[in-house]
Amino acid sequence: MNATLFVCTTCRAGEPTVEGQPVPGARLYSALATASLPEGLTIASVECLSACSNGCAVALSAPGCWSYVYGRLGEGDAAEILAGATAYATTPDGLVPWRERPQIFRKQSLARIPPQER
Repeated sequence: MNATLFVCTTCRAGEPTVEGQPVPGARLYSALATASLPEGLTIASVECLSACSNGCAVALSAPGCWSYVYGRLGEGDAAEILAGATAYATTPDGLVPWRERPQIFRKQSLARIPPQER
């Protein structure tokens, strides 16, 4: 399956904005974008996922699959985020068994969105 990991690049994670310095969401995107990606997974930056009170946020989606929004993330979580995104991309429906998810995907899910009918 082809899945997309969307990363909010405007998330400030409660930090004040310092001119000339990237915000936490942009730093998370950079950490993920420079990592080696498995086949079938792409990363895209987005300006806002409307999860502002939940720190840095990402979303996973694929055509015809359940979608997820995760929050309270940081650049130090990049490896776990990619592990979870890889597991997601290998499912036919976007449903990764709970025990097979990285810890942050078990505890930091903000939303699970049903697939649109094809």
